[in-house]
Amino acid sequence: MKLSEYETIKFARRGRVLEVTLNRPDHLNAFNWQLHEEMAQVFADADRDADSDVIVLTGAGRAFSAGGDIEGMRKKLDGPSTFQKTAREGKQIIFSLLDCEKPIIAKVNGHAMGLGATIALFCDVIFAADTAKIGDPHVRVGLVAGDGGAVIWPQLIGYARAKEYLMTGDALTATEAARIGLINHVVPEAELEERANQFADRLAAGATKAIRWSKVSANIGLKQLAHSIMDSSLPYEWLSSISADHREAVNAFCDKRKPVFTGA
Repeated sequence: MKLSEYETIKFARRGRVLEVTLNRPDHLNAFNWQLHEEMAQVFADADRDADSDVIVLTGAGRAFSAGGDIEGMRKKLDGPSTFQKTAREGKQIIFSLLDCEKPIIAKVNGHAMGLGATIALFCDVIFAADTAKIGDPHVRVGLVAGDGGAVIWPQLIGYARAKEYLMTGDALTATEAARIGLINHVVPEAELEERANQFADRLAAGATKAIRWSKVSANIGLKQLAHSIMDSSLPYEWLSSISADHREAVNAFCDKRKPVFTGA
């Protein structure tokens, strides 16, 4: 796709820096089917963009991304073809982040949840506003964290902490996330734009080939791990998506009530 053809993602340029913005602000940049499909392609297209050397990823409005579009989950089909498309795109999102040779800076302007958190954490350097929260609440809607959370959280904060957050779905403040090493930098909200841009400009002015290939080298082991885990975690997520607990969680969200899980 050409960058001009995207409908749920917008782009801006500042010198050799390409800013990529998730653009569903009225829905807190939650991933509907279109945004999910476009995210599976955008980093490959950005990597081929001849006019940039650094990518900054952020969200429009007051959130980075709320994760999955839960209301949309109520309408989805549970058939194998839907799972195949979603799983294929899910792997493309993660591996396009890892395969992109250009450094990707996450500018987490607001809450990053679920898949939104996963995408932010797979970026190379993460700046977050001090008002943001980060969490992976898949289990709170009866789903397995199969879209990459089970890969990246343990690598950043260790297995004991990661399993606690993945099994509870609890969110962290950006300050706490930085303290335990989940993200790189937490900055006052008013300074986020300037701080992230300064770092992007520093990389853009650096030795481009050395920076790119250092990223590529560092990601080799992470890509191997992601392949081995996601081949199992995505099918587990699909199995949980056809569970009674997931249906109850989606219905409860839409009905604005607390879900009652039965383990079914």
